[in-house]
Amino acid sequence: MNGGIKKRIRFMKAMNYGFAVLGLVSTFVGLILLGTLLLDLFMDGRERLTYSFLTSFPSRFAEEAGILSALVGSFLILVVTAAAAIPLGIAAGIYLEEYAPKNWFTDIVEINIANLAGVPSIVYGLLALGLFVYALKLGQSILTGGLTLALLILPMVIMATREAIRAIPTAIREGSYAVGATKWQTVQYHILPYSTGGILTGIIIGLSRAIGETAPLITIGSLTFIAFLPESPISGEFPFISLKWLSAPFTVLPIQMFNWVSRPQPEFQINAAAAGVILMLMTLLMNGLAIYIRYQFRKKIKW
Repeated sequence: MNGGIKKRIRFMKAMNYGFAVLGLVSTFVGLILLGTLLLDLFMDGRERLTYSFLTSFPSRFAEEAGILSALVGSFLILVVTAAAAIPLGIAAGIYLEEYAPKNWFTDIVEINIANLAGVPSIVYGLLALGLFVYALKLGQSILTGGLTLALLILPMVIMATREAIRAIPTAIREGSYAVGATKWQTVQYHILPYSTGGILTGIIIGLSRAIGETAPLITIGSLTFIAFLPESPISGEFPFISLKWLSAPFTVLPIQMFNWVSRPQPEFQINAAAAGVILMLMTLLMNGLAIYIRYQFRKKIKW
C-alpha cells in the first residue's frame, strides 16, 4: 500500500516538473518569436526613425512623409478614451461588486458585460456610426473616435475592476466595518487602495488594445491622409482651455500604417515599419508607466 502511494507521489511530482518545463519552453518560444518579429520590424524601418519622421506630415513622397498628424491623433483619441472609459468603468465595477443587489437583473447585466468584452471591434464601429455620427450628430471627429474606443474597452475595465475588488480579503472589509466605517469609507480607504494594481492592469490592457484598433475608426470615417493638426487645447483667452479640437477630423497610427502598406512602393513599406516601431514603443511606455504607478501605490499600502 505504501509502495503504491510513493509511486503515485513520484508520478505526480514528475508530472508537475514536466508541466513546469513545458511552460518554460513555451514561454521562451513565444518570447523568441516576438523578439524576432520586433527585430525584423526595427531593421526594416530603422532608416526612417528620425526626428523629421516624427515631426513631418504625411506626403505623397515617401522620403518626405512623417507621422506627426497620426501621432497627435492617436494621443488625443487615447485622452478622450481614457477620460470616458476609466471613471465610468471603475464606478460600474465598484457598484456591481459592492452595492448592487444579487438578483436576476444584476446576473443579466454581468453576463452581458462579459459577452460585450468578446464582441468584434467592427460591431462597435457600426454602433458608433449610428449613435454618435448620425443620431447625436457628433460627426467624424476626435470625440466620436474616443467615445467609440471607450465603448470598446469599457467592459474590460469593468471586469478588471470587479476582479481586483473581489481579490481583497473579506477580513479587511469586516475590520473596517467593526470600527464604525461606512460602506463608502471602506471602499474609499481600503478597497480601492488595495485593488489599484489590478485595476491599473486592466486599464492599461484596454488602452493598449484601443491604441492598435483600426476597424471601428475606419467605420466612423477616420481619414487616411491629414496634413494639419487640430486646434490647440490651450487658448490665449479666458478660460484658457479650448475644446474645439474635439470636433476636428483625425487619423491614427494604425490607419496611417494601413495606408502606407497598401501602396506598392517599397519606400512606403519602410515608413509603415518605422511607424510600427513607434507604436510598439508607445505601448511599452504605457505598460511601463502602469507598472511604475502600481509599484508606487503598493509601497504606500500597509498590510
